[in-house]
Amino acid sequence: MMRSLFSGVAGLRTHQTRMDVIGNNIANVNTVGFKSSNVTFQELMYQTTQNASGANEDTGRGGINAKQIGLGVSTAAINTTVATEGASQSTGNPFDIQISGDSFFIVNSGQQNYFTRAGAFYVDGVGNLAMTSNGFNVMGWQPDPDRPDLIKKDTVSPLRIMSAANMTAEPEATTAGYLSGIIDKNSTQLTSDSGLISNIAFYDSLGYSYVAKFSVSSKDGTDALPEGVFKLTLTDIIDSATNKSIVDTDAGETVGTYMNLSGNESVYIHYDTKTGKYLGWDTSKTQTDPGNAESTLDLTTTGAKDSFSTIGMRLDESVMYDNNETSTFAGTAGDYNGNHAGRKVGTMSGVSVQTDGKIYAAYDNGTTRLLGQIAVTSFANPSGLEKVGDNLYSATMNSGLFDGIGKDVTSDGVGKMTTGVLEMSNVDLSAEFTDMITTQRGFQANSRIITVSDSMIEELTNLKR
Repeated sequence: MMRSLFSGVAGLRTHQTRMDVIGNNIANVNTVGFKSSNVTFQELMYQTTQNASGANEDTGRGGINAKQIGLGVSTAAINTTVATEGASQSTGNPFDIQISGDSFFIVNSGQQNYFTRAGAFYVDGVGNLAMTSNGFNVMGWQPDPDRPDLIKKDTVSPLRIMSAANMTAEPEATTAGYLSGIIDKNSTQLTSDSGLISNIAFYDSLGYSYVAKFSVSSKDGTDALPEGVFKLTLTDIIDSATNKSIVDTDAGETVGTYMNLSGNESVYIHYDTKTGKYLGWDTSKTQTDPGNAESTLDLTTTGAKDSFSTIGMRLDESVMYDNNETSTFAGTAGDYNGNHAGRKVGTMSGVSVQTDGKIYAAYDNGTTRLLGQIAVTSFANPSGLEKVGDNLYSATMNSGLFDGIGKDVTSDGVGKMTTGVLEMSNVDLSAEFTDMITTQRGFQANSRIITVSDSMIEELTNLKR
């Protein structure tokens, strides 16, 4: 039989392989994170009918080239164009994530780590971040137990972002507050039986809300106080849930059963009669130079309500003026920077993924919490990864092995994560259709080799007639 027959068959096989790859590329033109492949050919071994010889000085004859007959073509390699990014597709789903750069997400089947560029994720029934196609867990790093606001970069593990513990945020007791504004020294409220009323809303350590009510008066009983001196009294504590007082007056309880003002139900606050500037507080109404100008006035629990915490109140932002009988004296929870105001128990209201892969939860009590960070990895030779289906790759000896820890996607200064966006296939249809044409023509040409060779053999068989 003629060698050309087998060369033609080899050509048909390799072009069929190339067509199979092209067909797979086109079939996955809309597959998320798909990386196209291309085929390269190589010639098959040659049959040498005469070896090459060198020039002979004795005979004067020149050298002769080798006589070799090729045996066709074979597939040299099927390469995956991993380095080329696909276009972006906006989805609006916060758990659809695109990586820019050459990194891969790390997912785990429960037995083995795999790698993918397809960031179509969701949260499963137990709160794990997982792939939508097969439920494999997305891997990353957990917050440091000693510093929950920092990530501990260790061996990757599943990101259980919506565990029962993460669905709520702990309450926080109010530990600071302040009374500020203007006390109008001529206000008729200061001489009334109820006095000038101010409130501070606060939280206890269990997250329950209360209101501490204060009365500011310019008299002590029936006696008028010296100018610039006012009596500050803690008059009631209201449960915000029921809007009722927690002080049981029928049982003879007083506000001091629950909280007091630095050990007292009433103290005296002093102001400069000329400038109106706050001078301090004291237990004496005759003190002209109170000794507590720089210290806070503490709302302190007495033990009957153990969930209450001490609240250090400042008064140095309050002033005394003649303000046309308009007082603005009021209470505010927290310090002057808004810290330590306390919080109720928080319920998770949202989750966000940052560009570096850090996942934060937001709660309806105003707090945020770091839940973890999505880790990524990269390979020295990403084309050496082995495709295993479901948009997944596995590491091989030629790609380089995964170290078990991974890296921050932003560590190279180029990569980042974008939420609400997916990476589309990087298939170039114009290039694929062009390759399809050249593959078809190559296949046709190789088929002609077989038909012509068959005709030549037929001529040989006809010689016997």
